[in-house]
Amino acid sequence: MNTQNGIVNPNLTLNSQGIVGFKNAFYNLTEPDLMTQALLRNEGELGIGGTLLVETGKFTGRSPKDKHIVVSDEIVDNIWWERNAKMSSSAFDLLYKDMLEHVRGKDLFVQDLYGGADPQYRIGVRVITEYSWHNLFIRHLLIRPQKSELETFINDFSIINLPSFFANPAKHGCRSETVIAINLEKRLILIGGTEYAGENKKAVFTVLNYLLPEVGVMPMHCSANVSKENPQQSAIFFGLSGTGKTTLSSDPDRVLVGDDEHGWSDAGIFNFEGGCYAKTINLSSTSEPDIFKTTSMFSTVIENMVYDKKTKELNFEDDSLTANMRAAYPMHYISNSSASGMACQPSHIVFLTCDAFGIMPPLAKLSPAQAMYHFLSGFTSKAVGTERGIKEPEPTFSTCFGAPFLPRPPEVYGKLLRDKISKGGTTCWLVNTGWTGGRYGEGSRMPIRVTRALLSAAINNQLDKTDFVKDPNFGFAIPKSVPDVDPSYLNPRETWSDVSAYDEAAKKLVNLFVKNFEQHVPNVDNEVKSSLSL
Repeated sequence: MNTQNGIVNPNLTLNSQGIVGFKNAFYNLTEPDLMTQALLRNEGELGIGGTLLVETGKFTGRSPKDKHIVVSDEIVDNIWWERNAKMSSSAFDLLYKDMLEHVRGKDLFVQDLYGGADPQYRIGVRVITEYSWHNLFIRHLLIRPQKSELETFINDFSIINLPSFFANPAKHGCRSETVIAINLEKRLILIGGTEYAGENKKAVFTVLNYLLPEVGVMPMHCSANVSKENPQQSAIFFGLSGTGKTTLSSDPDRVLVGDDEHGWSDAGIFNFEGGCYAKTINLSSTSEPDIFKTTSMFSTVIENMVYDKKTKELNFEDDSLTANMRAAYPMHYISNSSASGMACQPSHIVFLTCDAFGIMPPLAKLSPAQAMYHFLSGFTSKAVGTERGIKEPEPTFSTCFGAPFLPRPPEVYGKLLRDKISKGGTTCWLVNTGWTGGRYGEGSRMPIRVTRALLSAAINNQLDKTDFVKDPNFGFAIPKSVPDVDPSYLNPRETWSDVSAYDEAAKKLVNLFVKNFEQHVPNVDNEVKSSLSL
């Protein structure tokens, strides 16, 4: 039975896609109806302000080792197989068949959405979910078409997400009962065995990371904003989850373009998404007022947060469920967000790292070659809870600040970024939002007020006449002074009580960089190879 509770292209029903035997299909429900359905099905509880309080069970983060790309003649030579697990076409077909059998007698929720704010490069994505709240989540996170667009919506990719379906590794060619299978040739994504909603949005990101380089667009795991006073001054912020992309791009003095995923074309930058997925651990109304407000706004999905069972008051400090607690909400809930999701060519690039070693400076200026080096290195520390098994910050290198989402070899993205920087004369910065005065467990986390002041000075061109000193370990330039920032923060060596311990830790970190970069040496020029000063 097809129950058309929302507008849908009459030629685009589940039956027309070969999906049959389900009980009801609810097409393009809006937020009130999705909330109602989720509460009726006991998928969550009603929170303060009409939020939806949900838990995702044993998986409170992504499962990158369970993501597979289907091998086909069309794509086999274009995939970075060293970091992407293979699945055969025959195994995928069996998985698809079994998932279709699993939907028999079940209600399904369908959202027709866009990935990409720029009409020239966006894709139509149909998301079919077992849970109403997953449909609400992805309605927030992707871009909602106008009613008139739904009547002629073209589905370029489909996602089928069934948390109650568990894969058979021997039969389906996967690693475990949890599976994320991406078939680029058939333009179909299958997700099973996990209730974590973030898999939906990251699957779309992976697809765009494959498609866009072919048309000269740089896909990026970054947030972006633009100056209110000068719309020709935009900035992008690269970084993995937990490094501050969402927090630092939500600046009251700038217009938020997006908090996580963007494309960079010859015309400028554009958001892939229509919402935000913000970490809420230790969130406060004083340090991050705009994001804090969203946690009591209608239909915001509050994921894996501890709350008072009677009052529904959220506990932002209790990480007993996970440190990866989050809120998903539409972009317009941020008062200074961009309506178009598009902006001009970026004037500044910021590489965010959360350095658990306490070695990186809070701000450094990079040459173009150094920018390439640090982009391909993608150094940070995996945040607690972001992935399964992460119990404390773990130093890691994630190529292009997004290795889990890169289907193509990293050099493809590196060369695209180099060309974009060269064309636009973009200024590049490295910002450490991690530890100062010692490593994790000894030093302290960089105060957000300091990071904000440093960033403001950098991307508002207040450091053009500032003197810089060369960092002896990495060769980049550290400012000697920054407006409204205590100079004692600027040089990390001077923040340690034991400078010999700093020097020893710095040597270890440099060696980690050198060892990690060996994989890229055959594919970069000599200037990039020598950009790390040893």
